Amino acid sequence: MPSMTAGSCTFALFGALGDLALRKLFPALYQLDRAKLLHADTRILALAREPGDEAHHLGVIEAGLRKFVSDAQLEPEAVQRFLARLSYVHVDFLDADTYVALAEKVGDAEQLIAYFATPAAVYGAICENLHKVGLTERTRAVLEKPIGHDLESSRRVNDAVAQYFPENRVYRIDHYLGKETVQNLIALRFANSLFETQWNQNYISHVEITVAEKVGIEGRWGYFDQAGQLRDMIQNHLLQLLCLIAMDPPADLSADSIRDEKVKVLKALAPFTADGLTQQVVRGQYIAGYSEGRPVPGYLEEENSNTQSDTETFVALRADIRNWRWAGVPFYLRTGKRMPEKLSQIVIHFKEPPHYIFAPEQRLQISNKLIIRLQPDEGISLRVMTKEQGLDKGMQLRSGPLQLNFSDTYRSARIPDAYERLLLEVMQGNQNLFVRKDEIEYAWTWCDQLIAGWKKSGDAPKPYAAGSWGPMSSIALITRDGRSWYGDI
Repeated sequence: MPSMTAGSCTFALFGALGDLALRKLFPALYQLDRAKLLHADTRILALAREPGDEAHHLGVIEAGLRKFVSDAQLEPEAVQRFLARLSYVHVDFLDADTYVALAEKVGDAEQLIAYFATPAAVYGAICENLHKVGLTERTRAVLEKPIGHDLESSRRVNDAVAQYFPENRVYRIDHYLGKETVQNLIALRFANSLFETQWNQNYISHVEITVAEKVGIEGRWGYFDQAGQLRDMIQNHLLQLLCLIAMDPPADLSADSIRDEKVKVLKALAPFTADGLTQQVVRGQYIAGYSEGRPVPGYLEEENSNTQSDTETFVALRADIRNWRWAGVPFYLRTGKRMPEKLSQIVIHFKEPPHYIFAPEQRLQISNKLIIRLQPDEGISLRVMTKEQGLDKGMQLRSGPLQLNFSDTYRSARIPDAYERLLLEVMQGNQNLFVRKDEIEYAWTWCDQLIAGWKKSGDAPKPYAAGSWGPMSSIALITRDGRSWYGDI
């Protein structure tokens, strides 16, 4: 088995004092170092616009590390080794002259990784300025989402990056692709004939993908009100999950083989007609309600809100894939803020047996479901029908799980955060878990027609109480097809 340790590199993190860097990226880099997966010579450059004393800024990073990594995992030796790798460099992302200090710090490092934890609007300027100081030829560029707010703007961003970086050195992050359970989708489907032979319209009734957030805006009003739940979640996370569920087997596990199959799925998504927008899509906006037993404000009552905003905080829709494998199989996607719980899961509903022989009153129980949970507890559960135990039960049926809970099964192993896996893959030069330019463009093309349809209709988002599962019309969307959302109470 090849070594998982990354090769030597210099890791330059733009936006090093931002929330993403402090909350996720530095803790992920620390965990890689703690696991001895960073090369001994790897250096980490924290780049930000804030001038001032280097020791002060490094102290901010250390404080973030101690805040977002559990005490049990803050091993003194590992912390000191990690902090010794860090340097702070003041860089104005738009000023080429300040990149000279960065070039001096990088020196003759063979491999530079430039992670852009900044607004996408400055990606082009960062690339241009890296080029001016001679740092693009040996660099891999890592881009955080969102990349644009529609097809046209995403193309502008990607084209600006492409002037200096070829596609094989661009790594577009979607952190959902780094989750352990998402990785297991590939193994589950293509390493088990039990599933792959059944993975089509002959045996699957429908598929649900739910990504529910318990939180509201959390101070992100300025960004979120311009984006909305469709752009923020469906265009990237949910469509990526849909692609991994629906794609055909790739020729091999190479990055382009996998991404080629995902693109085929996106190209096969049926567009929405005017009637389809009414019957197959629901968008909502939360109003005041309760979360964990305490009152919470509505979206229009959040701090710094625009009380006239029609931005959606919830979307539910039925997507149809026009190909041989999935003809007639609906994919129900649902995502929202201020839901009753934090939950990301995929539910595969298998069709009922063609002939029913058990008690009529139990017929509704007869269905197998494969439940793939991404959070909060990563794992896979297959619900099967068995006979109730006991001499007095006859042939009474019960639905029970055959399940794999990662935290229970692998008690000795810590489940890595998605960013840990993604950062390690970048350092190793593997693009399997990253999104290609054409994937983004096809996803935006499909989402843009939804946004255009909403604007044309002028319909306002449907209200739903914070702490609920969304507008009543989202329940009607699926019950209209004779189905219901799995697990809703």
